[in-house]
Amino acid sequence: MNFPALVLLALAMSTDAFAAAIGKGAAMQKPRLLQALRIGLLFGVIEAITPLIGWFAGSVASKWVAQWDHWIAFVLLLVLGLRMIHEGCSEEEEEAETGPQKQSVIMLALTAVATSIDAMAVGVGLAFIDVNILQAALLIGLATTTMVTIGVMVGRVLGGLIGKRAEILGGVVLIGVGAAILYEHMSRVGG
Repeated sequence: MNFPALVLLALAMSTDAFAAAIGKGAAMQKPRLLQALRIGLLFGVIEAITPLIGWFAGSVASKWVAQWDHWIAFVLLLVLGLRMIHEGCSEEEEEAETGPQKQSVIMLALTAVATSIDAMAVGVGLAFIDVNILQAALLIGLATTTMVTIGVMVGRVLGGLIGKRAEILGGVVLIGVGAAILYEHMSRVGG
């Protein structure tokens, strides 16, 4: 696989995370660029690690990952999205600043894992062709870091425009990303 093809693969792998980042950015209280970059790095590192895991798992796990990756991603994003919608609809006062931030990192990490499961399956596939997996993983991580950082900042603008409904929109976006992953897989299998 040549370098331009790897770059296109990396960009394709980052689109789910980009869409999820827009939702997360919309749900946040005016995220700053440094916060967006931290979120981007979290997503990028996870997105870079998963193809390496897939690469090492190789053909042993390929059947399981290929058969279930879309369902795992869909369920994780559905649960996270429903939770965001529920929180957006509740009128409770915000908790102390330390509680939500710790929980927020966990939720961000779960979202990153959910959007990167397909990268693990790609890693399995890359194990069977002549490709430098470290270069591929680095490009995927870099593309995801960049796209998620941009996505959070785009979400910030959307969040400012829609106010209190931002978290609901973020949840809907996450569910939409999960549904798109599931639909894309089902249309490939059915077609």
